[in-house]
Amino acid sequence: MGCCDTPGLMPVETALEKILDQVTALETKSTIALPDAMGHVIADDIRSPINVPPFANSAMDGYAVRTADLVDTDTLTLAGKSFAGIPFDGECQAGQCIRIMTGAQMPEGADAVIMQEETEVDGDTIRFLIKPPANDNVRPIGDDVRLNDVVVAKGSRVTAREMPLLASLGIATVSVLVRPKVAFFSTGDELRPLGEPLEAGQIYDSNRYGIRALLEKFGCDVLDLGIIPDSPEQLRAAFHKASTEADVVVTSGGVSVGEADYTKDILDEQGEIGFWKIAMKPGKPFAFGTINNAWFCGLPGNPVSAMLTLYQLVQPMLAKLAGHTQYQAPQRLTAKASTMFKKRPGRTDFQRGIYSINASGQVEVATTGNQGSGAFNSMHHANCFVVLEQERGRVQAGEDVTIELFNHTMY
Repeated sequence: MGCCDTPGLMPVETALEKILDQVTALETKSTIALPDAMGHVIADDIRSPINVPPFANSAMDGYAVRTADLVDTDTLTLAGKSFAGIPFDGECQAGQCIRIMTGAQMPEGADAVIMQEETEVDGDTIRFLIKPPANDNVRPIGDDVRLNDVVVAKGSRVTAREMPLLASLGIATVSVLVRPKVAFFSTGDELRPLGEPLEAGQIYDSNRYGIRALLEKFGCDVLDLGIIPDSPEQLRAAFHKASTEADVVVTSGGVSVGEADYTKDILDEQGEIGFWKIAMKPGKPFAFGTINNAWFCGLPGNPVSAMLTLYQLVQPMLAKLAGHTQYQAPQRLTAKASTMFKKRPGRTDFQRGIYSINASGQVEVATTGNQGSGAFNSMHHANCFVVLEQERGRVQAGEDVTIELFNHTMY
């Protein structure tokens, strides 16, 4: 019997598949101003209302010409100028040329642009050193975007790449799907907020800061409910508030089997939860299900475990909930291990690593050192996860490993 067959121990891929099979996208739409659209998911295909460019224009500083005129001569008479925003008023007649700047509208009758470096100027007489083909150095109407083209597809998340595109089309408002609202809190009597002195056995609550940062990067609206002590009454009230005001409830801590972990009992009262022991390191304790009308994700309490499960399991779930159909899992590459990586068979191990390109152009990766689930300093130094397969053991320097590059949410 392999570890995948061990009762209660679920492979990471199976856990994610089960989550995504249950979650469906939110469908409520709203119309917002373009400057406010960053990070939102587009609700309907956006089609271009115009051609871009809306007129044929020059790709160079030079002279607009009629190519037919240069078959039997190499000199033309300058008849005017065309600047960006101030086009030439009239038609380029036979034997004429028009001085033109980059981006300026092509004069009627002209069909090519010869850049100024390929000319000799003598007053209004311009001698051309080349004979260009028709349409040379001309950007035609709709060269970039044509009228009614789909420029941003439904299900795309608006990034800095889409903002100037939509603005260039004169699109002032966009229809977007509502952002998932996520309520989150930490549990544990040992936790203290920042700014307060620590007493014996106490630690600062760091998880909420990492959780909030990632949730906002994921494109969610957040509701921070703070630290909830190990009190059944306070936990019950926190879960009720979170599940009635948000689409998703995320907690850190309280999903293991400790005597003071009341989370499971309360969730059994208010929701339907499947508690998993995932074949994942760090991050074995993880819970997913529903509570009232909200989804529930219970993260482990150790800081690296909480961050990893949120990144690997909750991030794709929230992308689907947001209707982000263009979401792509973080990129994975093969790299050469430049250091040893300690591991025992039994769980897929996500170790923190630093990848680089060596002098030979090969991707290599080194460990950040301490891989304990509470050692967050190693996450600070990492730029990737080293994904070591479930049945794999210790990795020696020189072996090939899979690395997963951090996506934009980690930066």
